[in-house]
Amino acid sequence: MKVKIGDVVLPGDYCDEITADGVKSKVVLGPGLRKEVDHVYIMKAGVLRKRNPNTFWVDSYQKRYVPSRSENVIGIVVQKAGDLYRVDIGGSCTAALSYLSFEGATKKNRPEVQIGDVIYAKMLVASKDMEPELVCVDSHGKKGRLGVLNDGFVFKCSLNLIRKILNPICPLLESLKNEWPFELAAGMNGRIWIKANTMRETIAVGYAILGAEYLSDDEIKTMCTNIASILAGHVS
Repeated sequence: MKVKIGDVVLPGDYCDEITADGVKSKVVLGPGLRKEVDHVYIMKAGVLRKRNPNTFWVDSYQKRYVPSRSENVIGIVVQKAGDLYRVDIGGSCTAALSYLSFEGATKKNRPEVQIGDVIYAKMLVASKDMEPELVCVDSHGKKGRLGVLNDGFVFKCSLNLIRKILNPICPLLESLKNEWPFELAAGMNGRIWIKANTMRETIAVGYAILGAEYLSDDEIKTMCTNIASILAGHVS
């Protein structure tokens, strides 16, 4: 069935609006969309969304991560296999990470990565016909914030919550940042790594993030204030 932006869509539907935009300029197809011949088809149930100028995706509730190119993910190293590390990213199979995919890595200067380490990486290859592949450098060969995440606390959440907290208009991270300092890395595969000054503050940030999934902006701000008061010893 033919659909348009903002509609509730089902697998097999198609959107000519995306195809028409693709004739005029480049479009980016996000999760839930696939181009076949002359149409862009819907691959999963949800709401068809658009972000200007030409980025389209299907907004749906899911827990199983489907790899998508250029997304940042948090994985756990589960195996060393020759020149590759096998990384669990929460998908249907593990992803490959070469030791040369780290900044400054050479055959003689290998990165110190052990089984069980938490990795923040970018998805380089994501195809239904190929094994997922990760890198820990950007397009300029610099690591930036990518690489091994030391210490801290990792937990899982829904993919919807990840998209919500990374939305610039969501007040959660800004409200928490105003209360106490902490570091955070959010993977689009539904994993979050946080590190604060104390274990108590780290757990508080985790509970605040998990509790924000179904709250409005005002409720999120109130929740953050209450958590900060409790940590300060003044229960509101």
